[in-house]
Amino acid sequence: MSDKATAETQEPALEAVTEQVDQALADQAVEGQAKAEKPRNLDLILDIPLKVTVELGRAKMIVNDLLALGQGSVIELNKLAGEPMEVLVNDKLVAKGEAVVVNEKFGVRLTDIISPMERIQQLK
Repeated sequence: MSDKATAETQEPALEAVTEQVDQALADQAVEGQAKAEKPRNLDLILDIPLKVTVELGRAKMIVNDLLALGQGSVIELNKLAGEPMEVLVNDKLVAKGEAVVVNEKFGVRLTDIISPMERIQQLK
């Protein structure tokens, strides 16, 4: 099976696991339990791959403008320069950050982590 097909079949399962982890974290926050140890069942899912996306910005275009793009074209995004980028895990916002260069590659320094309660509200 190809990597793409494997990723597509795993994606619904990964989303379900992510929701379960978020729910478990929210339950702990609601109960006021601040334990230093990992939940016992968390060890079972620690090696599951997740899709991490960093979004610089978005734009809407009509098909005619899209077809007119060429090398050197500039697409104006909806975010301002210097504005935090969004870090999404399985298409759910989990953090915001800023671009950095690490060993001549781009990276993201996290500046704000979304609380478990806020992540649960995104699922509704």
